[in-house]
Amino acid sequence: MKNYILILIHIAGAAILFTAACSSSPVSTKLKGEWHSTDGATILKITNKAFTLDSDSPIAEDYFVKQDTIFTSFEGALPYTKFVVRKVDDHELKLEYPDSALVVFNR
Repeated sequence: MKNYILILIHIAGAAILFTAACSSSPVSTKLKGEWHSTDGATILKITNKAFTLDSDSPIAEDYFVKQDTIFTSFEGALPYTKFVVRKVDDHELKLEYPDSALVVFNR
């Protein structure tokens, strides 16, 4: 009987860990789409695989999101460029660039 309880506890723990690992961050799901800066100078496109800033020369970069920070790199090159998400909802994105400049984007 003890073995069954221990097995059940391990299966429940594994299910909880699997669920947490496979769920996407609420920040990353709200980020996807096309954003326009309030001054109209920059277009930001975020898809499942690419992060593209269309200001001067558009270059699609790989990215991943960890908590409230977007880490980008061109073809996996290090170091990562960090963009901090200050606010995100369905209509507005406040993004802090690596040089600490805050840019407001709208959909």
